[in-house]
Amino acid sequence: MNFSTKNIEKRIVKHSIKSLLVLFFLFFVLFSLPSYAQDSIALPKDLNEEKELKFQQYFFKALAEKSIRNFQKAIENLESCNQIIPNDVAVFFEFSKNYFALHQIELAKEYIDRALIKDPENHWMLQHLVAVLQSSNSYTEATEIQIELVAQKPKNAQLKETLTRLYLRNNQPEKALEIVNLITEQNGSTAFLKNLKTALEKRKSRFKKEEEPTKLTSSQASFDFDKTYLSLERLLKNSNDEVVLLKYSKQGIQRFPAQPYVYLVQGKILNHQKAHKNALSILKSGIDFVIEDEMEQDFFREIAKSYKGLGNLKEEKKYLKKLNKD
Repeated sequence: MNFSTKNIEKRIVKHSIKSLLVLFFLFFVLFSLPSYAQDSIALPKDLNEEKELKFQQYFFKALAEKSIRNFQKAIENLESCNQIIPNDVAVFFEFSKNYFALHQIELAKEYIDRALIKDPENHWMLQHLVAVLQSSNSYTEATEIQIELVAQKPKNAQLKETLTRLYLRNNQPEKALEIVNLITEQNGSTAFLKNLKTALEKRKSRFKKEEEPTKLTSSQASFDFDKTYLSLERLLKNSNDEVVLLKYSKQGIQRFPAQPYVYLVQGKILNHQKAHKNALSILKSGIDFVIEDEMEQDFFREIAKSYKGLGNLKEEKKYLKKLNKD
């Protein structure tokens, strides 16, 4: 009789421990992940009980790992979710957020695009897409998405402020000023908006007074202010100063590594300075990003010059032949 009672007591203790562990896990999930309710989407409901339990276990483990910045572990749990229910929109969204946190921007973009195919007007996912696009300097596309978000919630001043910053990043100060005036009219002003409006109005006035001789200076100031590719391209096209061109083309390669024009500018200057080996290396790196025939011809011309300067007449002839094939 005593033996039986002890066994029952042991079972009760084990059951109590398991219950406490379950309660602790639920408490952790509910109270350590306050942002989930704000920017995530509902889990699927069309599962049998066993599948649903497994899916939710892996999904909430992924959220827990993300909350303590174990992003790779979170991704591993999401992969298990994906095996149980392939192509789920909530899982795609979480994949994107974790890859974004790991600065794997291409994968973050790929997964948020997949999620938006299934739910194209989801506000939280569109906001996340804007952040991903900004991180890859795709300001024009980010601006278009942000305009859509403002249209969804036209009374939200924070969304409009983000749109203002995107216009500035995309070298569109006039548009930025329009949005600042709109926010002030509809939502009232703040110290930030007042200062920004003053700065934009001064900038607008200054650019109106500029004449051609100061064009280069204004281009440098513009790029130093907003760091956009459009400002950089304008600066490189306006300058004949080799020191300026080398400095800013080098910055351009670091900041906009997929823009072939910055490689071409630097290659031309290095060829002119007889640094043919360095010029060839830069030009060969940049030509992979060329999609326009005219620019490709410019690259062939400069690569031929580099080979000529290095005394490699065979390769020079090869690129001259490519240059003249049309």
